[in-house]
Formats: sequence, C-alpha cells, structure tokens
Amino acid sequence: MATGMRKEVIGNAVLYLGDCLEILPTLPKVDAVITDPPYGIGEAAGKNASRNRKNASRNKLAVAKDFGNDSWDDQPISPELLALVIGAGKWAIVFGGNYYPMAPSSCWLVWDKENGDSDFADCELAWTNIPKAVRRIRYMWNGMLRANKEMRGDHPTQKPIGVMKWAISHVPVPAETILDPFMGSGTTGVACADLQRKFIGIEREPKYFDIACERIENAQRQQRMFP
Repeated sequence: MATGMRKEVIGNAVLYLGDCLEILPTLPKVDAVITDPPYGIGEAAGKNASRNRKNASRNKLAVAKDFGNDSWDDQPISPELLALVIGAGKWAIVFGGNYYPMAPSSCWLVWDKENGDSDFADCELAWTNIPKAVRRIRYMWNGMLRANKEMRGDHPTQKPIGVMKWAISHVPVPAETILDPFMGSGTTGVACADLQRKFIGIEREPKYFDIACERIENAQRQQRMFP
C-alpha cells in the first residue's frame, strides 16, 4: 500500500486517497481511463471566484462558490505521469488534452458549454485514442443555467454528470471498468454508477475525496432504489 494511502470500497467502486503516481503502478489495467487532470491554469487558486464576480455583474448569474486558494492546478502534470495515466487502460479519454503534447487522434470529444457572453471557454476538448470521428455535445453549464438542472459547486473544475456519461458512451464496448486517476469530487464515478459500470478513482485532496465518496454512495443508493 502506498504511503498514507486510504482505500474505500463502495459497492462496485474502489476509491483511493493518495498520489496517483504511487497508486497507478499497483493497479491492474482497466478497460478505459476517463479523466480530467490539472492543466496548470490556476483554477484552484482563487481565479474562479474573481471571474464569477465579474460574470455575475454582467450576466446576472449566481456567483459560484469560493473554493479558496489551493495549489493543485498551478502546473500541468508531467509527461511521465500522463503516459502512465494513458497506459493504465486500453482506451483513454483525457479532458484538457489540448494543454498537453498528445499523439495525433481522429477523435476529439468537444463539449460546447453554451456559455453565452462570459469569459469562460466556450468549449472543452478531450483527447482520445478511440478510432472514430470527432464528436460534440451541447450541454449548458453557465452559472444558474445548467442542463437538466444539474447541481454544481463541489469542485472548481467539476464536470457535469451528463457530459461524463456521454464520454463513457463513446468507449468501445465492452468497457466494464472505468478509471479516473484525478477523481476530484467524483463525477466520473457518479456517471459510472448511473450506467452500472465498475469504477476506480484516485484523489489526493482529502476534502474532495470525502465529497466523492458521499456522491458515489448516494448515486449507487439511487440505483438500488430505482434499478
């Protein structure tokens, strides 16, 4: 067991609190890695709160939660760790792949956030090694205006559950086990619970790990109540 690592098993999800650089080499290869690693753009360092104050005054949208001033997004992950992440599964989907030197790919996943008049990016890009054409989803994620009235606010770079389920749908079948080495607040795990897939998640920040455990447990409970 890696130094200081904590492991939680919730139904068919296995969650690790610790550094994925230490944990990944101990895991078996999975069907697919779907993840959103740090890009090095400082979204954890108070930038999110100041930007949302400006957007709120301009668009009359709710100001997002102030997540404090953390350092985990101060720089992108190393090329060595990125290679380890991609190699952990047969298939890989890496959000923010445009921030990294990636291999050529025929299939990028494009998430159009329908942001309207704001200084947030209009789209987010995910690199894949999947042999198909580029795919796009329009899924609003703009202040109070969110598709399916989905809640947000657990993490500064939180993805919608609907977008992660869409990403999973592009993985060639069979893809029974999904790994997210940068789990954050556990959205990929919630999507896997909704789709009845096995999930392995790794997160090094204790506050987000605890949120992920709670969200995934709640999602699995909902599946048991309404199969």
